Amino acid sequence: MEFRTQVDIQPSPWQIEPCERMLFVGSCFADNMGRRFEQEKFRTVVNPYGVMYNPASIYHTVERLLASDAMPFAVDRQGTAVFTLGTNHVYILKETRKIVDNCQKRPQRLFEERELSVGECADYLAKAIEVIRERFPKVRFILTVSPIRYRKYGFHGSQLSKATLLLAAQQLLNGQASQAEDAAIESGISYFPSFEIMNDELRDYRFYKEDMLHPTDQAVEYIYERMATTYFSKATHRFLQAWKPIREAFAHKPFNPDSEEYKRFLEDNRQKATALQQQFPDLIL
Repeated sequence: MEFRTQVDIQPSPWQIEPCERMLFVGSCFADNMGRRFEQEKFRTVVNPYGVMYNPASIYHTVERLLASDAMPFAVDRQGTAVFTLGTNHVYILKETRKIVDNCQKRPQRLFEERELSVGECADYLAKAIEVIRERFPKVRFILTVSPIRYRKYGFHGSQLSKATLLLAAQQLLNGQASQAEDAAIESGISYFPSFEIMNDELRDYRFYKEDMLHPTDQAVEYIYERMATTYFSKATHRFLQAWKPIREAFAHKPFNPDSEEYKRFLEDNRQKATALQQQFPDLIL
């Protein structure tokens, strides 16, 4: 007997390789996931200019990274960009009529709040993908909607905002590829259901922090594991299996860090890490 529903996720037609170059931009859930990938030695850049909640601000981050030559990607290597969509609400500075990414604690009267339409959200995401591909043609993209709820809009308003983002992501996917697997590989754009996992599988409040809005560490770990199953290659799973005991060893806090026993323990794991680096040259220790 089943006591919960599980979100059905088809394996990705393209895969993430060990220590791949990755970019995470979006809501604070992008921070959660990006740091988790960072622990597993993916070569990540995570929200370098702070949290970006809406598609317009995600596009602005991409523009800034390209202008400053700070993208994590290499022209001749595959990489993956993860865009985590939080809301369709934007703030426009009345003086310039431009969307701002951060109000910088200036008075609210200086700004106008507006909701982006489905088409506007899709357009900003398409532009972000296009400008990255112009410079780095081998980058693939994962779109996901943050499961974090926004109480400030009211819970009905929060759901409407998420629905707009879901429709925008689907509109972009529909315009990029057919259902054929070869077309999906060619488009290099995928949707991952973080929002659906949180709401359909982890719907119990024990998976939310005390504010009842943000996922717990356990929930983030579960969503990460579902993403790993969906996207990681066999080589990546082999690497992670070998890296896990080394990572845990380096994170261990000894009772006596100056003891000879602990020094030997550290040196043994350094040698294991070096041997692993010989198998996976992209590993940066």
